[in-house]
Amino acid sequence: MKELKVVGLHKTYGEKTLFHDLNFIIHEKDRIGLIGINGTGKSSLLKIIAGIESGDGDLNPLEYAKDYRIAYLTQDSNFDGNQTVLQAVFESDSPKVQVVKEYEQALQLLTKDGTNEQAQKRFAKAEAAMNEQDAWQTDTNAKIILQKLGIQQLNESIKNLSGGQQKRVGLAQVLIDEPDLLLLDEPTNHLDYDAITWLENYLKNYQGSLLMVTHDRYFLDRVTNRIFELSEGSLQEFGGNYEYYLAAKAERERVSAEAEQKKKQLYKQELAWMRAGAKARSTKQQARINRFENLKESLVQNKADAQVNIEIATKRLGKKVIELKQANYAFENKLILENFDLLIQSRERIGITGENGAGKSTLLNILAGKIPLQNGILSIGETVRMAYYTQQNDIMDPTQRMISYLQEVAEMVKKNDGTQVSVTEMLERFLFPRHTHGTPIGKLSGGEKRRLFLLKLLMSQPNVLLLDEPTNDLDIATLTVLEDYLDTFAGAVVTVSHDRYFLDKVAEKLLVFEGDGIITSYFGSITDYLTQSIPEVALSEDIKKEADYSKKEVTTKNVKKKLTYMEQKEWETIEEDITLLENQIDDLTEKMNHQGADFTKLQELQKQISEAESQLEEKMKRWEYLSAFAVD
Repeated sequence: MKELKVVGLHKTYGEKTLFHDLNFIIHEKDRIGLIGINGTGKSSLLKIIAGIESGDGDLNPLEYAKDYRIAYLTQDSNFDGNQTVLQAVFESDSPKVQVVKEYEQALQLLTKDGTNEQAQKRFAKAEAAMNEQDAWQTDTNAKIILQKLGIQQLNESIKNLSGGQQKRVGLAQVLIDEPDLLLLDEPTNHLDYDAITWLENYLKNYQGSLLMVTHDRYFLDRVTNRIFELSEGSLQEFGGNYEYYLAAKAERERVSAEAEQKKKQLYKQELAWMRAGAKARSTKQQARINRFENLKESLVQNKADAQVNIEIATKRLGKKVIELKQANYAFENKLILENFDLLIQSRERIGITGENGAGKSTLLNILAGKIPLQNGILSIGETVRMAYYTQQNDIMDPTQRMISYLQEVAEMVKKNDGTQVSVTEMLERFLFPRHTHGTPIGKLSGGEKRRLFLLKLLMSQPNVLLLDEPTNDLDIATLTVLEDYLDTFAGAVVTVSHDRYFLDKVAEKLLVFEGDGIITSYFGSITDYLTQSIPEVALSEDIKKEADYSKKEVTTKNVKKKLTYMEQKEWETIEEDITLLENQIDDLTEKMNHQGADFTKLQELQKQISEAESQLEEKMKRWEYLSAFAVD
């Protein structure tokens, strides 16, 4: 069994400690989701494992076999622009991949000129190598990957591709390589829904290991079997997928809340003692005074940590918001809008989605007044105060400090209840700890800059929000804060996104761009739309199995009326069994978090967790079956 171990990883950037004594193992067939707010070092950890960056100190923190192969998909692809797509996707040190690359190049030459003797000889040699290396399956898999990711023109130069197309080429490259460990940084960016569904199923069945960073919570939930959470230089491990992580996290917060309540009671006792005053403040009593101050500080810090919500008042919005009438727009002979009508009203929630390159961002630019219509009318209400979250930040002075960047908008921000909060408080509520507020913008990560840019827009108190792919650069914690804010936002929101989870949370109406100026309106969630629009032949194997299971269950229900005696006995204890297994998994996970570098013990605990999870899955299936016939 091939494994990768990280032992005592330490990494600092200037005064910031990114990782402090990280220890973990990536087992064969592990599918790990790496989460944490922007700036905690998710991408840096991937780069260190990939060998692009190194940890502090002379010792290498990575341990793996000599023949262990790692492939890394970065957020921003870095190809030689003069390469063709074919050259890029088959750029690997794998012998089979190199044989396939030569075969595909020889085939292209032969296709161009079948009478060329040199081309015929090259193809015959390449074909013989394919047989010798038994590389035909690799070739077939490569073509399936390219097709599913929408990569058609293998002779096209990389420099002629858009950023999104280059990202898909990079994804194809690492998947075709079939390494022992896949490192993926935001793999779903720039993918359409069909490609995301295919990638979910591909990764669930991948024979190697996977460590990925993604904001797509549906994708994270359906693919992963372990979660790593980075926070303040430490890493916590959770067994199971994203849903299990949320459940375990909620339980930990419940226990923490109980401890916090006890701490508050102690604080009240200490406060009473301090107010009463001591007749003689001796050194013994000074220790109690110090304890009081420490307790007070920790309570204030915990209170600040809990306030991750943002409440910003919006300017009054009249009945007339934005309207397009008979709008027409084309770009480089590509039709974007044709006699298009759109009325955006107060408190409307519109999600814009669909094919890449069909004009979704162009529509936002038109609504924002950045691009003029070629024909038609754009009408904007007098009370509209618009904020536009674009895919690129406004120009930021790298020497300017975070707090002064926000003070350009306001020193104080009015809340919905009329009270005011300071810029410092807003930064804390948007997940920037107080000690970071004086940090120059140039020292922030890309994700932290995006979060700061978004906060500045919201502090301007808009009543119409235009959001262009906000999930591409924001971490899950920030997206959760944003989603909660939009839930109570009194104005209109128009969002371009491919993130199914985000659209399900924030959009009530969809505009689906199908290309060539065809835009379909749909009232409802993106999940409902995809369920109705995906044809039967395109459904994933998991969905087909679920459908077959449902049909069998319906048939069974028509015949079966009640539980047998033994099933009734099983039903009476099954919920207790499920609870015991869930507690067992939590206990084992907690033990893993405190094992440090004892890899033998970690492996043993991971095996026990996997066995318990398998038993829990079977119990849950039995519960679903028995519940259909149980009588309370």
